[in-house]
Amino acid sequence: MIVIVVGGLFYLPTTGFALLLALVMAAGLWEWSRMIPLATLPGQILYPLLILVLLWQLQVAGLASSAMPLLWAGLGFWVLALLYLPRAVVATDHGLGSRIIKSLAGVLVTVPAWAALVLLHGRATDGPFVILYLLVLVWLADSGAYFAGRRWGRRKLAPVISPGKTWEGVYGAMVVCTVFAVAVGLSYGETPKQAAGLLVVSLLTLMFSIVGDLLESLMKRQAGIKDSSNLIPGHGGVLDRIDSLTAAAPLFFLGLHWLNL
Repeated sequence: MIVIVVGGLFYLPTTGFALLLALVMAAGLWEWSRMIPLATLPGQILYPLLILVLLWQLQVAGLASSAMPLLWAGLGFWVLALLYLPRAVVATDHGLGSRIIKSLAGVLVTVPAWAALVLLHGRATDGPFVILYLLVLVWLADSGAYFAGRRWGRRKLAPVISPGKTWEGVYGAMVVCTVFAVAVGLSYGETPKQAAGLLVVSLLTLMFSIVGDLLESLMKRQAGIKDSSNLIPGHGGVLDRIDSLTAAAPLFFLGLHWLNL
């Protein structure tokens, strides 16, 4: 899978990368539709198809000129999720209101992330490398949290949503990501100020990647399932692999844009 991801990053033009990423997001949205839940097969198929049409329209209209409001909407959604998750309960309400909210949430989870990654890929000289940095950052955060949590984990981060996650795991992720961001910033940044900016953006990105992971965990618990699907045998579903990235990408793009990195 890493070979496919890295190959797509470096050997596809931005249009091809946008199409490949749209298909990945569509698979994730199909999984999301089952967690809403949309009970009928036509509804589960129509939901991702409608979002694919939206992504195509954004691409045709010129993503660079229309994406910023979408990215800010995505960031606003993840800020609300950050505030909501500590108070979340595992509800079993699948009424119409709940399904509408979760359907809209699926759009805000996937579409801004797609837009952020496509815009990053289209950067003049370093787009694929910037995305690779983001991917490695998220992977390192996940690994650091896992190993630190296994070794020192005591205090539960979100016991109702994901009992296995601990605050010690969060601190482990922060340490690993700090070392990575500082090393890259000092190696490639033009000034210490740019290196410091990259560190700040990276740590905020880490924080939101955890929020993305927790939100998907909440959706799965409310749907009564362990994995979002079995599309990736032995690893679960597409959302299980990209949940952190969907929250991290909009914040990462906006942070780089705001600090002119």
